[in-house]
Amino acid sequence: MSGSTSNTNIDLTSTVALVTGGSNGIGAAVVTRLNSAGATVIIVDLESTESSAKTLISSLNLPQNAVFMPANIADWGQLRGVFSAVQTQFGRLDFVIANAGTMEYEPVLEDTFDSDGELEEPRDAYRVIDVNLKGSLNTLKLALHHLKSTPQTTTSTSVTSPRTVSRSITLLASTAGYFDGAGTTAYTSSKHGVVGLLRSSQSEAAKHNIRINAIAPFFTSTHLTSGISERWVAAGLEVNSPEAVAKVIVDVATDEKRSGQGVLVAGRFVRELEASRMGVLGGWVGEDVKEFMGRAGEFFEKIGGYVLPGPR
Repeated sequence: MSGSTSNTNIDLTSTVALVTGGSNGIGAAVVTRLNSAGATVIIVDLESTESSAKTLISSLNLPQNAVFMPANIADWGQLRGVFSAVQTQFGRLDFVIANAGTMEYEPVLEDTFDSDGELEEPRDAYRVIDVNLKGSLNTLKLALHHLKSTPQTTTSTSVTSPRTVSRSITLLASTAGYFDGAGTTAYTSSKHGVVGLLRSSQSEAAKHNIRINAIAPFFTSTHLTSGISERWVAAGLEVNSPEAVAKVIVDVATDEKRSGQGVLVAGRFVRELEASRMGVLGGWVGEDVKEFMGRAGEFFEKIGGYVLPGPR
């Protein structure tokens, strides 16, 4: 895929969407776009962001169609409670955007020492992995569970063009989930994990006709990039706006033809990466290994997936 997707005029008035990390940045832009299309939107974010969430809601075209529910996505009990509350209050859930994420505050692999002169464990890295990977896994598992019970919705992209909007989950990866040159050890590792969630969840999602995709934004003007934004722009490099990334997120989330995709967004460049990766697999590992891996994949499909070993 190159260029942008084309669901700009979709009508989402009968749908319910949940956006994690929705109080600020890309998440807030996604909330705004979904709300403008008529969706009821649940903003899930830390309790400390309540003021930002309320300000966002007051700015929406349809503020009555948005609600803030606080939760730490790395806390299973808190997030499970939010999903249960959504099901009770709205009776359905159509789209889940697993947007929440963070980055380390200091270099992970540099030596730091405690008061006894001992090398410190990388607690800040644990925090990043908890939010970005564990939190995304929590969101994915809960979303799959609740989306199963939601029937598909007939809506329209125009007055005369009815269509079915299938249920979907959109993970927020990053170009750091595919490449790295910035040295953000915890962030890059966690986002590679999110790409792993995308790939490993496809067979389970397909059983329930649920689409799972991932968006991989490059440099985007948010709090996470504030430390280098001026120098990045001065270097003449492509910059994403949160609104541009949000457009791709919503387009992919609401397009029933998109499933299993990983979409890179880098300014004017929009590319689908998962199919491209498979297209060059033979050149990467060799045609003989590609053929072998293909047969191995058919084997696992035939036996119904990997047979887990159980505890020792």
